Amino acid sequence: MSTPSLNDLIELGAISEAQGLRGQVKVKPHSSDPVALLSSKTIWLYLVPRRDPNAASSRAPVPVASKASLTEYKVKGAKMHSGNVVMTLDGVGDRDQALALKGARILVTREAFPKTEKDDYYWVDLIGCHAINLQKESLGEVIDVAENGAHGVITIGDLAKKEVRYLVPFVKEVVQSVDLTNKVITLDWQLDWQ
Repeated sequence: MSTPSLNDLIELGAISEAQGLRGQVKVKPHSSDPVALLSSKTIWLYLVPRRDPNAASSRAPVPVASKASLTEYKVKGAKMHSGNVVMTLDGVGDRDQALALKGARILVTREAFPKTEKDDYYWVDLIGCHAINLQKESLGEVIDVAENGAHGVITIGDLAKKEVRYLVPFVKEVVQSVDLTNKVITLDWQLDWQ
C-alpha cells in the first residue's frame, strides 16, 4: 500500500503517553465515542520531531534527519481505559519505543470507519456540506463540528476562508435534514440569527 497524503487521512487522536512496560501507547481521542479508533486495524502516525531538551539553546535547529514522518502501523489491540484508548501496535515492543511516539497524531483512512446506520453519519462527513435554511437561503458551508457537552455544534461560514458566520446547535429541532449524497444540510435557522 502506498503512503497516503495527509489530506486523505482523518485525525482521530494523539498519543499522550506510554502505557505500561510492553510498548502499549495511551491515546487521547478527539471523540467521546472513539468507535473508529477502537475498530481500526491499520493506523498512520504523523510524528513531528521535538527539540532536544538538553540542547544549549531553545533555538537549536532540528537535525535534518529528523523531519516529520507519516508511518503506517498495524493495530494488534485497542481498548478503552479511563477515557483514553490504549493501543498495542505491531513493532512497538517496549516502553522506550512507545515513549518515542509521544505526541504523534493518529490518522486513519475514511474507509476504516465502521459503516453507519440510516440517519447516522460521522461528523467528518458533514464538513464541506452546504447549509441552507427552510426558505432555501444559503447559510454557507460546514467548516467544523464540535461537541460542547450537551450536543454537537456545527460551525457554518466560508470554508475556503475559514470565516465563521454561525455556530448552530446540532439538535433535531434545528437540523431538518442531512443529505450526504448531495452534501446539503437543511436547518431551521434564519440569516439574521447570530
